Amino acid sequence: MSKPEPAADDGPMYIAREKIHPREVKGPFQTLRHLAVIVLLGIFYGLPWLQWDGRQAVLFDLPARQFHVFGLTLWPQDFVYLALLLVIAALSLFFFTALAGRLWCGYACPQTVWTEAFIWMERWTEGKRQQRIKLDKAPWSRQKILRRGSKHLLWIVFALFTGFTFVGYFTPITELAGRLTTLSLGPWETFWVLFYGVATWGNAGFLREQVCIYMCPYARFQSAMFDNNTLIISYDEERGEPRGGRPRGIDPRERGLGDCIDCNLCVQACPTGIDIRKGLQYECIACAACIDACNGVMDKMNYPRGLIRYSTENAMNGKPEKVLRPRVMIYGLALLVLTTGVVYSLTQRVPLAVEVLSDRNVVYREVDWYTIENVYTVRVLNKDRVAHDYRLEAEGLEGIEVVTREDTLRVGPGETDSVVARVQVPRDAVEGAGNPFRLIMESTTDPDIRTVNTARFHGPSPGDN
Repeated sequence: MSKPEPAADDGPMYIAREKIHPREVKGPFQTLRHLAVIVLLGIFYGLPWLQWDGRQAVLFDLPARQFHVFGLTLWPQDFVYLALLLVIAALSLFFFTALAGRLWCGYACPQTVWTEAFIWMERWTEGKRQQRIKLDKAPWSRQKILRRGSKHLLWIVFALFTGFTFVGYFTPITELAGRLTTLSLGPWETFWVLFYGVATWGNAGFLREQVCIYMCPYARFQSAMFDNNTLIISYDEERGEPRGGRPRGIDPRERGLGDCIDCNLCVQACPTGIDIRKGLQYECIACAACIDACNGVMDKMNYPRGLIRYSTENAMNGKPEKVLRPRVMIYGLALLVLTTGVVYSLTQRVPLAVEVLSDRNVVYREVDWYTIENVYTVRVLNKDRVAHDYRLEAEGLEGIEVVTREDTLRVGPGETDSVVARVQVPRDAVEGAGNPFRLIMESTTDPDIRTVNTARFHGPSPGDN
């Protein structure tokens, strides 16, 4: 009986990650990406220093439960706006993905933006792609220590400044800077500066494309939003194949070749290390570095540009394209309606919240033979940045009056107070329970700050003595 053949060795089950050194390329898409990085980082680092009406323009003051966004101040009771903002962000992602693929990933995702900034610092200190690869393989020496040390010094300073800026959105950044210079930061502030700084250093310096490939869920479900008319980065296989090297100035068709010279610059330029010539892959973040790299090669070979380009699957197959299609129209309409509604709601928002609670112990009482009285507790939340004196009035029933202990109720900014309101109505003006009327709370100094609440007035049923 013969012995069984040993199982074939398919290689190790785990292969250590090989660091990707994306090649620096030039072109219109990379210029656009660099501009996006500069603008977005400028907004992030500059916005906390902007002042508005004597305070920080954007400040999420958690201890005071106030969220300042330029001239708008929101409170925990306005949490609905945060929920709507998240819905708008999700709809925007769906809309632009269905229309033009992973534009968010390639141009505006924080992971992409900070990774690009860290790669810039790496190029400044360690050189171009081949120099960095050579430095990785070289033994430790004085030059390698200096280059690596200077790189990490820049990374750490930049990451800590990022953490400091992040905390500056929650603690006034001028106060934070003052305490930092005197080394008197609080424990929580110190923790979050270090935590966010280390997270930035690790994600943008070391993990990089692994965040996009293994940690980001968007890469996994993006295909559900793609269709044959979605704009994606595509390699024109019919034009490019078969690949092969050739001297410049030679007609590739004479040698049975396509336009692709198999230079691999598109692979070297890719920040996730994929070969776009193998088709669309979920690792592709649509940064268009491969397009700029390939167009540069086509220019040198005197071939037409566009061997790798933004296109749709229908266009690549010679079929007509449709920009306005059901899913795009539905996403766009929902986004337009929701955004318009939120903007309108914010412009019409009254910085006053009133809750009316009726007295449950006594439904109604007779003040005298002619007057019926209901008692309500009116809770007032002043959502403005200044104190207000409020006046309470009632309307909707004939002869209705409101009696309170004080003529006005003063409530400080962000504070809540309540007043007991005795609402009196002539007996002849009410009949039984559930007579609707309106309670009006209005600022004595600003008539635009006014709310109207509907309540029910209860009286004796017909025939009661």
